[in-house]
Parts: sequence; C-alpha cells; structure tokens
Amino acid sequence: MMPLLSQILHLFIIAIPVACIAWTVTHEEIFREPREYCQKICGSTESITKRKFFYLFTCEYCFSHYISIIFLVITQFQLLYDDWRGYLLAFFSLVWIANWYMSLFGYLRQSLKVEKIEAKMKDENLKEMTGDK
Repeated sequence: MMPLLSQILHLFIIAIPVACIAWTVTHEEIFREPREYCQKICGSTESITKRKFFYLFTCEYCFSHYISIIFLVITQFQLLYDDWRGYLLAFFSLVWIANWYMSLFGYLRQSLKVEKIEAKMKDENLKEMTGDK
C-alpha cells in the first residue's frame, strides 16, 4: 500500500484527466454534434433506458463516473485499503475531486467571459464618449 500522502497526490493527479475528458465531451465545441444528437434522443425517446444512456453524454457529473471507472481499471488505484473497499473509496473520491475541478474551471471560464464582455462594453462607451468610430 502506498503512503497516505502519495495516495492523495495520485488522487488529485488522476482526477485531472477524468475532469478534462468529462468536460470536453459534455461542453466543448468538438463534440457539439454528438452531444446535440444525444440531447435530442434524451428529449424525444419513450424508453427510460435509452433516455438515461444518452443523457450520460450531456452531463459532466454523470459522465465523470464512467470515466473514473475507466481510469481506475487502467491505473488500478486504490485509496486506504488493498481490497474492493480501496477501489470503492477511490472511485467516489475521484468523481468528487474531478467534479470540483470542473466546477472551478466552469467558474473561471464564466468569470473570464464576463470580464471580456465588460471590457468590450467599456471600450464601446469610451468610443462613444470620444466620438471615435
């Protein structure tokens, strides 16, 4: 078993690609068309199983669970225990940390967008006041 500090460090590092993949698939432009297709199926299908399956690709929280499972299989990371309990703790901890990363990224991204809009408005107001075109 790894020392506790090493386990925590691994947890925070493994959560980075989990968050990156989950965010990219559920938010970024490169996956817009498949995501819109999934949203369309979610809203129009009668089958609850089909609706839940396609919803998975539109929700970063839901998708991060599946990505976390994949990374736990790849890395065989366990937290605190050397048996199935270690995988269970690692799984939920990984999802939690990855979602903190995504929340922080979303907040920073939104803040930057607001600052950009405010700067553009100030620039336009300055141009109006000085008579520049």
